Amino acid sequence: MRLALRFARRAPRLRRARPKDAAACAAILRGWIDETPWFRTAHPPRADARSVAGRIDAGAVTVAERGGAVAAFLALEGDYVACLYVAPDARGAGLGRRLIARAKRRRQRLCLWTFQANAAARRFYEREGFVERRRTDGRDNDEGLPDVEYVWPAQEAA
Repeated sequence: MRLALRFARRAPRLRRARPKDAAACAAILRGWIDETPWFRTAHPPRADARSVAGRIDAGAVTVAERGGAVAAFLALEGDYVACLYVAPDARGAGLGRRLIARAKRRRQRLCLWTFQANAAARRFYEREGFVERRRTDGRDNDEGLPDVEYVWPAQEAA
């Protein structure tokens, strides 16, 4: 019984984001931006925070909690994964995998974009069964960085 209780306390909890989660989600996003030297931010921090808050208000965001704190979040708009970010101290704990698995259970197909330079994200999505559909030179994104579109399941890439 004790072991089961200990595991239950450690297991992340996935839930729909609430408005009060906006600051924590925005901090996770901003932390990734600040730690990524190749990323040219196109928006001030307030705009990022408003974007996250708007997605939460629209019911598009799922958070993963660890120890009662938001440690990761995923925004799913229709079949489009608008963003998936994990706090640095929570990376490698399976939170991203759990959030993507939940999205897969809710949709028959998913698509997303990530930057070509984001090798860690590309490896993650490929491990999770996403396949590359196309690449662009970045002309059409705010940051002007080359990106990659991924889709799941694989037959959607054809």
